[in-house]
Amino acid sequence: MLNRPHRATNFIHWLACFLLTMSCSAFGVEPEILVGIEKSGEAFIVVARINLQVPLRTAWEVLTDFDNMTGILSNLASSKVVRRNGNTLIVDQEGSAHFGIFSYSFASEREIRLEPMKRIFARQISGNAKRFESELELSQTGLITLIRYRAEVVPDSGIGRTFGGHFIQHEVEEQFTAMVAEMKRRSAP
Repeated sequence: MLNRPHRATNFIHWLACFLLTMSCSAFGVEPEILVGIEKSGEAFIVVARINLQVPLRTAWEVLTDFDNMTGILSNLASSKVVRRNGNTLIVDQEGSAHFGIFSYSFASEREIRLEPMKRIFARQISGNAKRFESELELSQTGLITLIRYRAEVVPDSGIGRTFGGHFIQHEVEEQFTAMVAEMKRRSAP
């Protein structure tokens, strides 16, 4: 009997979110990018949510366009798929991140596992962070594509440990803003 009020509350919450999402799409509301971060031990946990009015396929194509990512993200100097085995990729990226007067050069080799049109898992094999793992999920309701992102980052640099939370949040917001702009550009008539 305790489950009924919980289910009713969940349904009401879901319905409110659905109606809000649909009303936003009806009025052509700009994409919403929300990024939160918290510290857990030596790790920073990043949670992001993006709502935007583009086809899910367009969002997927931008998020997985690793060989052309330097044209999307201004902080990347190089990005390339170095190995592909079905839906598992090895991607090398290099670039520099900027935060205020500080800049930070980075390099990473990541294993990317794709569940086409649904999910992207990434795990750092080598690079500047002690550890990096992320999961990105996509879904679509009506005309709205929803992207949910969660990452766990353990920095391996002085700047990362000193400014970690703010620095990482800034980078994630900047990267998703650039990717959303590319999604909108590609889906424009």
